[in-house]
Amino acid sequence: MILGLLKEQGSETRVALLPEIVKSFVDLKVKVLVEKGAGSSAFSPDEMYQEAGAEISSREGIFKQADMLLQIHEPSGEDINKIKPGQVWVSAFNPLMNTGLVKTFLEKGITSFSLDSVPRITRAQAMDILSSMATVSGYNAVLEAALQLPTFFPMFMTAAGTIRPANVLILGAGVAGLQAIATSRKLGAQVEVFDVRSAVREEVQSLGAKFVEVEGAIENEAAGGYAVEQTEEYKKKQQDVINAHAAKSNVIICTAQIPGRKAPVLIPKEAVEAMRPGSVIIDLAASTGGNCELTKNNEKVVTNGVTIIGQSNYPAQMPLDASRMFGKNVLNFLKLIIGEEGALNLNFEDDIVKGTCITHQKEVCNERVKSIIEE
Repeated sequence: MILGLLKEQGSETRVALLPEIVKSFVDLKVKVLVEKGAGSSAFSPDEMYQEAGAEISSREGIFKQADMLLQIHEPSGEDINKIKPGQVWVSAFNPLMNTGLVKTFLEKGITSFSLDSVPRITRAQAMDILSSMATVSGYNAVLEAALQLPTFFPMFMTAAGTIRPANVLILGAGVAGLQAIATSRKLGAQVEVFDVRSAVREEVQSLGAKFVEVEGAIENEAAGGYAVEQTEEYKKKQQDVINAHAAKSNVIICTAQIPGRKAPVLIPKEAVEAMRPGSVIIDLAASTGGNCELTKNNEKVVTNGVTIIGQSNYPAQMPLDASRMFGKNVLNFLKLIIGEEGALNLNFEDDIVKGTCITHQKEVCNERVKSIIEE
């Protein structure tokens, strides 16, 4: 099999595979073609890929020769036209939202795998790019908040008096939220955390944060650990509690998202207006609408003295380690579909392979995506 590693387009600085991971594919007897300059923004020049056993090629050459095409983001419209029927496309393209692309893959007979659809089961943890990238995001979000805040994070006892620690409110205790808790606590902040899932209470408390609970939340084990849509009555109660805690917070880190849906608005305009001037909101859900009503994706907004930063791609600000984590996840997943002598072996008896595969032979394989497409 020939694996083609494509260079990311636009402002993305990561690369799907670093040279150290490419070597692992070469050891599996997979021929690897790397687009010229693919890893330059992640501090991995072409020479390092060649030393790992890859061949450097043009983008056109990779689309013509590769059996499998790999990059982090979805293909552009121009690239879609270059993918040939029967080729395998692997990236993270959010099929629950990006149904137009799924239909294009169907029509063209392209086998596609979306890495953000890896099932949330124990055996797949080493392949979970969402968790890996959320770790980077939670860490970087707190660091940016600390730089933007006009006060210290920790408490200081000085000759000039006592500096009180910052109050941090984190919305959502998934991987990004938990990393944000850990980083905030290391910087000396006082941390409160809200999540509709009561099961995360112990994790939150074990990191030294206070868990803010609103009774009456709907929880669904079938959601694979994700939050689910709540009743209107609960949302009203939830909003009152969050508004009260937001008003006394110096920093709010927003991480709450629901797969396949617009992010829930947890910080309305009136809550922002009640916050202290100088406060900072970092919204990691910006790409799906944001948890703050005033969030603008990839923009910094200041209103009533409150800084709101909509940033959904913090991993691009840490390209080397983010690429390392992403590539290791990719390797662990692709090992499931690489057979002897490096041949492609699509085993749809494997729940991970079937769940991550979105289209194959002009059919939708992922059940959740199928239900959306057929609506």
